[in-house]
Amino acid sequence: MQRFRAGAALFLAVIICAVLGGVFGPGVLASDDKVTEREKAFSAALSAIESNYVDSDKVGSDRLVYGAIRGMLGTLDPHSSFFDPREYASMRERQEGRYYGLGITIQASDGNISANSVFEGSPAYKKGIRRGDVISKIGTEATKGWTSLQAQNKLRGPRGTTVQIEITRHGYAQPIPLDVTRDEVYIPTVKAYFMLDATTGYIRHSDWGENTDHDIRRALQDLSSKGMKRLLYDIRGNPGGPLDQAIKTANEFLPRGSMIVKTRGRIPNSDQDYAATEDSTFTNIPMVVLANRSSASASEIFTGSMQDHDRAYIVGETTFGKALVQSVYRISGGAGLALTTAHYYTPSGRLIQRPWDESFDEYLTYTQRDQDVNRPHNSSDLKYTDAGRPVYSGGGIEPDKYVPGPIGSESSDGSGFTPTTFGRMLYNRQEFENFSERFDADGDRRVAQASTGRQVVAQNFEVTEAMLADFKEMLNAERLKIDEDAFKKDAEFIKAMIRYRIDEALFGFAEAQRRLITIDPQAQVGLTEFGEAQKLLTLRRSGATKPAH
Repeated sequence: MQRFRAGAALFLAVIICAVLGGVFGPGVLASDDKVTEREKAFSAALSAIESNYVDSDKVGSDRLVYGAIRGMLGTLDPHSSFFDPREYASMRERQEGRYYGLGITIQASDGNISANSVFEGSPAYKKGIRRGDVISKIGTEATKGWTSLQAQNKLRGPRGTTVQIEITRHGYAQPIPLDVTRDEVYIPTVKAYFMLDATTGYIRHSDWGENTDHDIRRALQDLSSKGMKRLLYDIRGNPGGPLDQAIKTANEFLPRGSMIVKTRGRIPNSDQDYAATEDSTFTNIPMVVLANRSSASASEIFTGSMQDHDRAYIVGETTFGKALVQSVYRISGGAGLALTTAHYYTPSGRLIQRPWDESFDEYLTYTQRDQDVNRPHNSSDLKYTDAGRPVYSGGGIEPDKYVPGPIGSESSDGSGFTPTTFGRMLYNRQEFENFSERFDADGDRRVAQASTGRQVVAQNFEVTEAMLADFKEMLNAERLKIDEDAFKKDAEFIKAMIRYRIDEALFGFAEAQRRLITIDPQAQVGLTEFGEAQKLLTLRRSGATKPAH
């Protein structure tokens, strides 16, 4: 969770310390002396390094100070973190959901500046820029050997201004010149929503930001206008975000007055109970929520409130288990600090934070390990939903129906396949994205130059044996050893990911997700559980309450 504080916090802290010194006298002054000694020790160490370290000319003061701050935070918990000015600005863009530019993320690799992703609807997208394109020139300057920061500074600029670039792309003999006009780039947190059939709506909630409540409301209203009578809500792989947005989103499905989350901490106003404050028209539609091991933080607030109030039937895996609230402070030089200031609890009183080891290793590698579906519970962890169903504290939100999902980073895209180690390796190496760069959409005229050796596909294409053979040929060209047995076992996953990445690159995320859902194992189970979701609604309407305990 992030709650942003004014930049005057340091000045306020100085004033408070002065007041405390005057009121409480020597005890506070002694504490101040300790702080002063620590500050002296830090300043002396910094000075000694700058003056005497053999390579001090290669290590800037900012790097030393930032490293020291990260070291301090690293002793606290796995989520308190430091943002240098660039990281802080990027984090704020993600939270705000908009910025001015071309609408691409870039990376520097092998001396080239490449497009890593392109936001749909952005200026870059409208000009036909694709993932994998090498931006070989910006203005009159070749970008060979540039850092990503150098390129970013050149690509961004005031709204309405134009930047001339050249891109190189597989299958094109000459660089492709493009004039791209900078504009506002909107980053949606609901990347897709559509009707699965005449009555079933689907929402893919992939992230959180300051615009999430508007994204969700727009999706619900549009689906309702198309006849939605029940909802499959997909929050898999969603890493979390602002606390207030989790509350507002849950309010879309819970009656006014329903408790959503409780926070408890040390700073002023951190002990708060947050309930639904608005009336909603979506409190009585059957609802299945898809969650997995990468659903975290705000996603767990949402999922936990749905489960505790028997509002939705949860399908998938046990969520990540992050029940910490971070307050984000902007400090000097445009840097920022995300500091854990509270724990949050679900309406039934569950603390879903998983414990961590001293080095945080076991905690942070949670998504890489098999889940223990029969993990033991302490009797003190037992809580009850409104209708009296047992739920437990201490380790994420356990689903009402467990359906295994992928182990590792592939869980971040929300697909519910369970590939072998070989399949996961292909995914994590981004081989499916790399293969998609060889294809063009039938009828796409955004880039006028002629190409050679590229394959053209129409919407609703299917993955053929010839495409699988070409995929293998690409892997062989990369000198990647192919495990034939694993390739056969993962055949459905491999075909699904090839189709998904080509769809995403050529026809948009919504089209890719629409087709993936029809074969996604977790989603297909979720679609069979609306009977259970309806039973929960019946329990709520009957006024069932918790048993005595």
